[in-house]
Amino acid sequence: MLITKRFSYFAKVILTAIASTILIFFAQSALAQGETQIALFLFIATAAIIITYLTRVSIPLKFFLPGMLFLFAFVLGPVIYTISMSTFQYQTGNYISKPQSIERLLELGVISDENAPSFDVVLGKTSIGKLAILASNSQIKRYFLSTKDEITDLAPSELTLDENGVAQSAPNFTVLNGADRSKLDKEIASTRFKYQGDFFIKLEGLSAGLINQQSLFYDSASDTFKNKLTGATYKDNGRGNYANIDNPSEILQPGWRSPIWFDHYKNLVTDPTIRKPLFKVFVWTFTFAFLTVLTQFALGLLVALTLNKPFFGRRFYRSIFILPYAMPSIMSILIWGGMFDTEFGAINNLFGTNIAWFQNATFARAAVIVVNLWLGFPYFYLVTSGALQAIPSELAEAAAIDGAKPRQIFSRVTLPLLLQIVSPLLVASFAFNFNNFNLIYLLTGGGPTNLLDGEIAGATDILISYTYKIAFGTNIQNLGLASAISVIIFLIVASISLYGIRRSKVLDSFK
Repeated sequence: MLITKRFSYFAKVILTAIASTILIFFAQSALAQGETQIALFLFIATAAIIITYLTRVSIPLKFFLPGMLFLFAFVLGPVIYTISMSTFQYQTGNYISKPQSIERLLELGVISDENAPSFDVVLGKTSIGKLAILASNSQIKRYFLSTKDEITDLAPSELTLDENGVAQSAPNFTVLNGADRSKLDKEIASTRFKYQGDFFIKLEGLSAGLINQQSLFYDSASDTFKNKLTGATYKDNGRGNYANIDNPSEILQPGWRSPIWFDHYKNLVTDPTIRKPLFKVFVWTFTFAFLTVLTQFALGLLVALTLNKPFFGRRFYRSIFILPYAMPSIMSILIWGGMFDTEFGAINNLFGTNIAWFQNATFARAAVIVVNLWLGFPYFYLVTSGALQAIPSELAEAAAIDGAKPRQIFSRVTLPLLLQIVSPLLVASFAFNFNNFNLIYLLTGGGPTNLLDGEIAGATDILISYTYKIAFGTNIQNLGLASAISVIIFLIVASISLYGIRRSKVLDSFK
């Protein structure tokens, strides 16, 4: 017994040490990449594991801790991150931090001098190890050696020239070979080689140099940019960009992630370019989810009532009706997409029509409902079949004795009791279809969409697919706005789910 306890203790210590080592390794990697929040969580998780499993602080916590850590990491963490993203100007052109933006603007704030000569260059290093270029222009007979800080003119007699008059070597200059150039690739790309005054040489490839001039200058004291050529001054507009003080609509790109707090939520209501398509998508999402649940439940109940009576081959038919639910939904959706094809689809060939199902809003929505009906009714068939078995047959018999007709027995006895049993599942199905991204994305892609008018939302887009398009489906990927809509979706689905839980009274047993 003592040996068993010691073995269990050592096994627990070893497993805890292995888990802690792995988490600390990931935490250090996160710190190295600047992900301090992730690193902090991993360090806290490591400490919690060590304290929980190597001490006797709490016996129940030994069982709850893994679930709690996964809950924080994969449920609460993403929710908190999404909420925080919704308060930032976080879109294409506003991904990086402000210091990175300033650095990038200075790099991009140059113009080339079209009237200045270009130079053939050879990359190398000076005698003291500085990166340099040996520049040549045989037309104007100009040769010089240039580093980041100084330029030295050279006479042709000092150089080794090729047949085109391009310098290949010079005194106190060592040409870089291919391996050395690869090692210094980033330094070469970022170095500005001195020319004269505000002008410098920027490499175009590895063998040509163009004369450029810095046009944008940054003043850290006033936190402003100034364009030397136009005289325009750009100031932080509080929304992640430097804007022209005389023309605020003119901004410098790239910008940076900037907190704008609740502006995205405000724009959902006040900005007509956002509010109008969002309202249409919101209405269709509710309509789609409601019609889906209604049609799936109605067909599933009809099949269940039909197969609830004994007849020859009933087991075979039950197996057949379950097949749509048993098949992978992705394959079913893609097959249905081919069946609705205008030219070669089975639907048009079967009915002798030539309907462009996915080019017309009404037909596309009808196709979505039909396909989802096919995918979902077997679930409700199974649910209602079980629920019908749970309803006491004595109730129907008593109603029949009292003179009720079969239709009255169904509408006043069977259906109310059935709805009481399956109502939480109806609510859960509504919440599921509210976010049924796979169906919309694979079948219609959210279309048809009027792209000529610049619309993003299509006729069959639901909130989740519309959010996906805002985040990833256009040239301007507005992750901040998409996060705000995701928060709204979360609140709606959470409310629906909470209502379903309260209706089902599953939490009553915990009181």
